[in-house]
Amino acid sequence: MKHLMIIYHSQGNKTAAMAEAVTAGAHCEEAVETRVKSAFDADLDDLLWADGLIFGTPENFGYMSGALKDFFDRTFYPAEPHHLNLPYALFVGAGNDGSGAVREVDRIALGYPLRKIAEPVVAVGELDDNDRQACHELGHSFAAGLAMGIF
Repeated sequence: MKHLMIIYHSQGNKTAAMAEAVTAGAHCEEAVETRVKSAFDADLDDLLWADGLIFGTPENFGYMSGALKDFFDRTFYPAEPHHLNLPYALFVGAGNDGSGAVREVDRIALGYPLRKIAEPVVAVGELDDNDRQACHELGHSFAAGLAMGIF
C-alpha cells in the first residue's frame, strides 16, 4: 500500500475546505492510505512515512502561511540525509493570485528534494464548486498515480 500525506494550514474555512476536498478525492483510491495533518503537527516522521505529499496553504501577504513555513523550517535539515525525492503537489487559498505562495513552496521543495507532479490548484477569492472539484481531482489523480506507480 502507498502512503499519501496531506499537510496544510488554515486559519479560516477556505483552505480547510480545500483540504477536505483533496482528501475526499484521495480516498477514492483504496490502494493508498491517506493521512492529513496540520502543518504545526506534521514532522519528519510524516515525511519518512509518505510516498507522496500534498501541501496546502492560504496566501498570506503574498507568501505561504507561517505554519507551513514553520513545517519546512523544522524538517528541512533533519530530512536532508534521507534524500526524499518524493512527488508533491500544492493547493493555495488565495486573496490575490497565489503566485508568491506557489513560487516559495516550489523553491523550498527543490531543496529536499521533492518533485512537483501537478500544477497547483489556486482558488482566488471565495471558494466555489469549480475550486472544490479541482481540489477533489488533485487528490484523486495524485492518489491514483501513486497506486499505479507513476510517481
